[in-house]
Amino acid sequence: MSDLAAALDVVGARWALLVVEQLLDGPQRYGDLHRTLGVPTNMLATRLRELEAAGVLTRLPLRHNTRAYALTDRGLALREAITALGRWGAEGPGGRSAHA
Repeated sequence: MSDLAAALDVVGARWALLVVEQLLDGPQRYGDLHRTLGVPTNMLATRLRELEAAGVLTRLPLRHNTRAYALTDRGLALREAITALGRWGAEGPGGRSAHA
């Protein structure tokens, strides 16, 4: 398996990179991620479990038996790739700026 294929096994699933992108701003609670992303609850729970198992994020215990999610160093290392993908997406179809 190539390095790229291995990376896509971790973050290539739908919503995974969007979860990571949100956590680049700092730890967030499950409800905050759900509200911000609009992802179905079962899908969000699955992605969070997968990303935690892959060492991309960790759960932080909070008061009153609640948790927040935060990126590990492995997750933070995705910042450059996410930024590059965002720039690529902003170019729109055919490489033209979607904002032009």
